[in-house]
Amino acid sequence: MINLSLIKIENLSLTYETEKTRFKALDNINLEINKGEFVCLIGSSGCGKSTLLGVLEGLLSPSEGKVYINNKEVNGPGSDRAVVFQNYSLFPWMSARKNVAFAIVESKRGSQKIKKHDAYATADEFLNKVGLYEYRNKQPGELSGGMQQRVAIARALACNPEILLMDEPFGAIDAKTRDVLQQLLLKLWEEDEEKKTIVFVTHDLEEAIFLADKIVFMEPKGIKEVINVNIERPRNKEKLLSNDRYRSLRSRLVKMFNNEDDNIDLVGGAGI
Repeated sequence: MINLSLIKIENLSLTYETEKTRFKALDNINLEINKGEFVCLIGSSGCGKSTLLGVLEGLLSPSEGKVYINNKEVNGPGSDRAVVFQNYSLFPWMSARKNVAFAIVESKRGSQKIKKHDAYATADEFLNKVGLYEYRNKQPGELSGGMQQRVAIARALACNPEILLMDEPFGAIDAKTRDVLQQLLLKLWEEDEEKKTIVFVTHDLEEAIFLADKIVFMEPKGIKEVINVNIERPRNKEKLLSNDRYRSLRSRLVKMFNNEDDNIDLVGGAGI
């Protein structure tokens, strides 16, 4: 199967300006992401990961360069993209079911009408997929953090976007729940007939290796290296620990974080 490029970022720069300061957050970014690909953005805090995600979302406008999705320039948010944040961003006065159904209706606004009954049916379907059907009438305050993030994932997927943008979605969750949600996300992604393209921001090296087809290692303002993760799927975390490719890649990433350099070529699938 030949992957087709879905996202193209060309010569992208973004500068924040106020009356007193001027700060370049991104400088000459070039990147292509294939349709159905799971890409993780990693790098130190403040290197521009979330800023780049904001540009892909359409909420931030580049100072220079362009972003294309399906060969169309991105000029704002669109129904082809959905976002999952670290803080869940659920309406606290709505049940889980209503949170998902509301997003479905809003995502179709201006393009097609969807009946309330159909929106609720789709919401129930995706809440069931994330294991929360029996909690569908609970409000966010009655759910744990991990359960709230499941609702957020169900909400994003129920809108049927082509691209899923995820900004450290498991960063505020305990390690055990994080592991469960990582496996759930992979399961939903792998079982989807029209596999979503996922761009996932994380600080966690193990999470990036476990999830990604490709890791984009960012340095301040730019991309240091693009790394193909040639570890077969499906992936099992326990088995990964004894996988030579996993250990080699993790070691490489740790050295990159520590600004140590070596001569291992990981781009284009060489060695890893």
